[in-house]
Amino acid sequence: MPYKVLVVDDSTFFRRRVREILEQDPKLEVVGEAKNGQEAVQMVRELDPDVITMDVEMPIMDGITAVKEIMNQHPVPIIMFSSLTYEGAQATLDALEAGALDFLPKKFEDIARDRKEVIELLQSRVRALGLRKGTIGRFRRAPELAFTPGKTKATRTFIRSDSLADTGRDIFSSRHKRYQLLAIGTSTGGPVALQTILTEIPATFSYPIILVQHMPGTFTSAFAERLNQMCQIKVKEAADGDVLRPGVAYLAPGGKQMLVKGTPSNPRISITDSNIHDSMTYKPSVDLTFDSLADVYGGDVLGIILTGMGADGREGCRKLKDKGARIWAQDEQSCVVYGMPQAVAKANIAERSIALSEMADSIKREM
Repeated sequence: MPYKVLVVDDSTFFRRRVREILEQDPKLEVVGEAKNGQEAVQMVRELDPDVITMDVEMPIMDGITAVKEIMNQHPVPIIMFSSLTYEGAQATLDALEAGALDFLPKKFEDIARDRKEVIELLQSRVRALGLRKGTIGRFRRAPELAFTPGKTKATRTFIRSDSLADTGRDIFSSRHKRYQLLAIGTSTGGPVALQTILTEIPATFSYPIILVQHMPGTFTSAFAERLNQMCQIKVKEAADGDVLRPGVAYLAPGGKQMLVKGTPSNPRISITDSNIHDSMTYKPSVDLTFDSLADVYGGDVLGIILTGMGADGREGCRKLKDKGARIWAQDEQSCVVYGMPQAVAKANIAERSIALSEMADSIKREM
């Protein structure tokens, strides 16, 4: 049986375009179209779709409100379409926090070089979400934190150690294992997964954190700002020349590659626009970043692969493990898409498979 898809957009032209692309795949069937969020909520009850494609800006009821209603009444995997503007990024992040599982830029030319690539990308993303319908209820939404006007961080009770930025990086053993850095790579489902983990990391965390999330450039800037507001640690979009500091998370900028260079005592971030390798398809690439970490830190790294489509990260994790690093993967049950974690697990690179809800505590116990 093909996956049933509901297409939601106020543009007749865009709905027709999405329908034409999806119905070229025999595993997908468009069972309905809605021109606003209110119609979408009603049609979900009537049609019971397996996946929804949802626009953000619509009359009567916008996409974010519709996502909240659907998740409260009849949870269904949802992929959002949004603009590549800063406002579009903020709205998309709001939709992901409300329960949407994935997103794509609405202008297909922004994400693909030709029509064939557009077709394959959209079809594969919808199929991947179709697999998750029966398990959508167990995905954790991003933590809801209270914000106080005039404060830049979420309201929590914690004390931040300002001395961390001045003392250099602590290096100590946990279970006889020495660490100097935490590295996390992810893709589909990653924004909520990263938020779930990072909001539980204390301000006194003694290591730099490297984050690689497959995401457009405008989105990584907005996402880093949002994480920084919510987390006890500092989170920033990485910039060329940044010196790694403990208690700071560096998010790879979208559309670029991020490397770590230098020495363990003086590590610096290098940002480049080039793919470096012709075969490299992801910008940023988990493989490329993790490979550079192995060159600088050897095995003194805890590498984690979270939810995501494809196998990016497997080879970078392999090199880290060969140097003595520890590699963990998110477990299948808590993944939006069990692609990247499965790749490292099947290759016998990951030492542990851990549920998302347990990942932050596992990191704190380990490091």
